Amino acid sequence: MKLNIALFVSVFFLCSSDLFANEGQNCPETLNFKKEKLADDEMVDLCAEYKGKVVMVVNTASFCGFTKQYKSLESIYRKYKDDGFVVLGFPSNDFGDQEPGNESQIKDFCERTYKIKFPMFEKTVVSKGTDDPMYKMLGTMAGEYPSWNFHKYLLDRNGKLVASIASKTDPKSAGVITKIESLL
Repeated sequence: MKLNIALFVSVFFLCSSDLFANEGQNCPETLNFKKEKLADDEMVDLCAEYKGKVVMVVNTASFCGFTKQYKSLESIYRKYKDDGFVVLGFPSNDFGDQEPGNESQIKDFCERTYKIKFPMFEKTVVSKGTDDPMYKMLGTMAGEYPSWNFHKYLLDRNGKLVASIASKTDPKSAGVITKIESLL
């Protein structure tokens, strides 16, 4: 009897560990990254936080002609966040030296000027040839990397890349809003 109980317990734990080991495999590859919060040492597991949401990934800059898109990004984030939508911002100095500040300066600018509440992450190289695994994946999947600030990638609730949106397209444009609403 003791042998049967021991065998049952062993099989149970082996099966349970396999079940939990496969849990990470359910993470969409587009979210299977850990990123550091802007001006903070805290690491965020993108899969744990954003799996099952409609996600807009955008590279940002504080001194760009498109910087006013922060207002639109925050507006759509606030409007749709309770429906499962999130914007993930990644400041980048790749284009025209338009994000030269350190992370504390960037965070302060975003919060004071645009009242940004959507998640912002570490300053990131996003252009073609980047070593950043997330942007390398998104650029490859989309067939295009950001070529300027405020390029947007849109992921559905399953983490599938569904759109690559040019910098000049405002996030509140009718086409973008229609796409977001169709995914929610």
